[in-house]
Amino acid sequence: MQAIDVTEQGSRQLQQVAAIQMASGPNSGANLLEAARLIRQAAEGGAKLVVLPENFAVMGRDERDKVAQSETDGSGPLQEFLAEQALRHQIWLVGGTIPLRSRDPQRVRAACLVYDERGQRRARYDKVHLFDVHLSESGENYNESESIEGGDEVVVIDTPLGRLGLAICYDLRFPELFRGLSQQGAEMIALPAAFTAITGRAHWDVLVRARAIENLCYVIASAQGGFHASGRETYGHTMIIDPWGQHLAELPRGAGVVSAPIDRRRVAEIRRTFPTLDHRRMGCSVGH
Repeated sequence: MQAIDVTEQGSRQLQQVAAIQMASGPNSGANLLEAARLIRQAAEGGAKLVVLPENFAVMGRDERDKVAQSETDGSGPLQEFLAEQALRHQIWLVGGTIPLRSRDPQRVRAACLVYDERGQRRARYDKVHLFDVHLSESGENYNESESIEGGDEVVVIDTPLGRLGLAICYDLRFPELFRGLSQQGAEMIALPAAFTAITGRAHWDVLVRARAIENLCYVIASAQGGFHASGRETYGHTMIIDPWGQHLAELPRGAGVVSAPIDRRRVAEIRRTFPTLDHRRMGCSVGH
């Protein structure tokens, strides 16, 4: 693995980002204690932006568990937790996903919320692509659309570290969404995820690196990694990838934190000297 050589960056002011890996269970209280511990560890390590994994607060025994623990947008203990953590540690916090109520009482939105260092919410992205898949190798069946209502908006926001795009787990398999993020100026993309062990072994690394390479941006991929009460095993391998597709940091298994410097001037330099984004000849439209 090759990281940015800070000694060659002269007087550049590099900003640290961190990605958190967990193996969440059905007890949201225990999950929040673990998330708080890891957020503190990331902040003490100098991270100014921290990304939690998908379903960090609840990985239930059944998909319906998230409906029972869903919150109204703008109010609830999970949202209060994220705001308080961001304010306490003076960081920008990408809150993995939490279940927010939708118009359908039987389904929720898998919402990724972003809070700034004052604890103010700055963005909400609802997972667009839902994981309705049968894995013949293991007999596992996933039907997220039974309990989740998909979103339909591309979200990119300004942060002190640069333009940040948001995507979630299964979104990784749809490059047109990531192209939409880069078209809106994303210099880095946060990707909370909970890839299965089978699909992770086959595709996780190559897809995360591909999305970084295609869009010449950093990808901060925070994953669930371990065994869960439902019997599910998630792949882990939380990683931070630079715009040239290089691994800056990776955690294969277990709960923990990885961090790396983000250099937006490196993004600009690569895009200027290797201008593939300007060489596109096929149109790509993504809903806004």
